[in-house]
Amino acid sequence: MIRLANNDDLPILVNIWLSASREAHAFIPDEVWLSQAEAMRDQYLPKAETYVACDADGIPVGFMSLVEDSLAALFVNPSHQGEGIGSALLGQAQSLRKALELCVYVNNDRAQKFYRRHGFKPVEERLDECTGERELFMQWSTT
Repeated sequence: MIRLANNDDLPILVNIWLSASREAHAFIPDEVWLSQAEAMRDQYLPKAETYVACDADGIPVGFMSLVEDSLAALFVNPSHQGEGIGSALLGQAQSLRKALELCVYVNNDRAQKFYRRHGFKPVEERLDECTGERELFMQWSTT
């Protein structure tokens, strides 16, 4: 089940973001993620259009956030990855927009392959000033 997020979801969404970020981005120091957790809870998630994927008990196991036509976040609890949740969330995003853009770290091959499978095309490589890591700017559209 996918539904709009609410304020009660924020603590678990931050935990999903933190655990998934640590696993997918081992090349970034843990302190970077920990330093961003409060801002994620208090600023980023509340300002975004966020949808959660829930398990059979209604517990959030993943989420995606849209800011205009940008897919600002897509994270699945590591214990639920490989179950199609990320694809379902991305499908929800694609059903809500005619075009999407996102950035993914160059060192995150798994995420790059995931987005390519779902029709995203690389546009340019950039530097993420927060982490100093290279990231790939990608776009998708229905046209």
